[in-house]
Amino acid sequence: MNSDFRETGSAASERRAKSIKAGLAAALLLTGSLIGWSASAIGPGPTASAAPSTTTATAPAAASDRVIGAGGDSYAPLVDQIAPAVATVKSERRVRTSGRSVLPDDPLLRQFFGDRFGPDRAPREFRQGGLGSAVIVRSDGYLLTNNHVVDGADRVDVELTDGRTFKAKVIGTDEPSDLAVLKIDGSNLHTLSLGDSDKVRVGDVVLAVGNPLGVGQTVTMGIVSAKGRQSVHDNESYEDFIQTDAPINQGNSGGALVNTRGELIGINSQILTPSGGNIGIGFAIPANMARNVMTQLIEHGSVRRGLLGIAVQPVTSEIARSLGLSNPQGALVSSVQSGGAADTAGIRRGDVITAVNGHVVKDGNTLRNEVSQMMPGTDTRVTVVRDGKEQTFNVRLGELKAEDRASAEGRENGGDRGAFGLTLEPLTRDTARELGVKATGGVVVTEVAPSGRAADAGLRPGDVIEEVDGAKVETPAALQSALTKASNKPALLLVHRGANTMFVPLDRG
Repeated sequence: MNSDFRETGSAASERRAKSIKAGLAAALLLTGSLIGWSASAIGPGPTASAAPSTTTATAPAAASDRVIGAGGDSYAPLVDQIAPAVATVKSERRVRTSGRSVLPDDPLLRQFFGDRFGPDRAPREFRQGGLGSAVIVRSDGYLLTNNHVVDGADRVDVELTDGRTFKAKVIGTDEPSDLAVLKIDGSNLHTLSLGDSDKVRVGDVVLAVGNPLGVGQTVTMGIVSAKGRQSVHDNESYEDFIQTDAPINQGNSGGALVNTRGELIGINSQILTPSGGNIGIGFAIPANMARNVMTQLIEHGSVRRGLLGIAVQPVTSEIARSLGLSNPQGALVSSVQSGGAADTAGIRRGDVITAVNGHVVKDGNTLRNEVSQMMPGTDTRVTVVRDGKEQTFNVRLGELKAEDRASAEGRENGGDRGAFGLTLEPLTRDTARELGVKATGGVVVTEVAPSGRAADAGLRPGDVIEEVDGAKVETPAALQSALTKASNKPALLLVHRGANTMFVPLDRG
């Protein structure tokens, strides 16, 4: 016999209260296991002691030339050598809330927890703490870490494995490479020497050292799974990641990826995961890229990068066949900045760049990374294929400025989203036909960042931007140049959307 029943009001309230308590208990348990920015009310912060302890740091042991094999050898001697050179980074920043509650105005919640669950509250300040790792690279107190570990921090403390804690100075940060350099007032510190990451091979054994989830220094082992990886995220980063299956988690950021000779070959930076935990896909910034950025940050406080002055797109199999190329490899020049370095040297739209200074260019990302590690003014040999024939041009690199980043070479399909939140490519006849637009020129919006200015203006993927402030734009670089012109007025875009044509104002920021 089937029976239905409904709880009375008092029984339902009691059950809801128990459910809320259980849910909050579970949430607290989960929160206690996560490491990131954690909030606490503003109050007196802890005082970091920079006074040396009675333990005296000794010089690091010389790296062994012997590669430890997998035949039962212990990694303990290697760990003894490298572990003291990896530190824990604790960062802190102040955050002010808007005061508007994001929680439901539920009378039962207010009964148990007061006005925190009401409709609106007064603005409050919080102190948020972050946790990461860093590598001591110079005995006089310089450390390498990730930019995202210290980004926006008001205070940074470094804790060594011997228990000493120092207040650290941020010497410089570089968001595009996600690297930062810290300085502590220490001496005779254990260090790790930077190895040659270009010599790393897939299959090499590596150790990852850091402080995952705040449990304390941890060493894990794996192999190099791949090289030259890019993040799945479309952003403004310079990426040439070493991929490893050595387990790394939150808190490992900024820690060391070390080969079996005790050399630093990478700075652990990201993981790819659907769950937030390690699944065996971790990424480290190569030591050679880190060395270049670190040197410039220490010497100049900022990073300068070379610029060719072009936009490129991938060489697909279809493009390779149409151009008579034997392999779908290289970077196809889709536009050339007038008066830029490549234009002055004679490089044209339609050229396929296959090498820079003899180094093979596999795609736009490798081209971009190669050029970015050279200083402005560097004389560079660029090899291209034009009309089926190989040619070499001598190019004196220009300088990548902050405003050029959204149109810098090497970003496939004309570049990344940049400050305006747009990914673009030049309009072709075939694309115009597919989109059903009457425009004969312009650029196509391929992606729109949800939180960018373009999304706020109402732009969508598939829109064709023909003009900015009455002037025609034919390339992503031309559009970027028009949008970044100094003006106190929004840019007025002429946009084709299917059969419709409209003007769209876009805030210049």
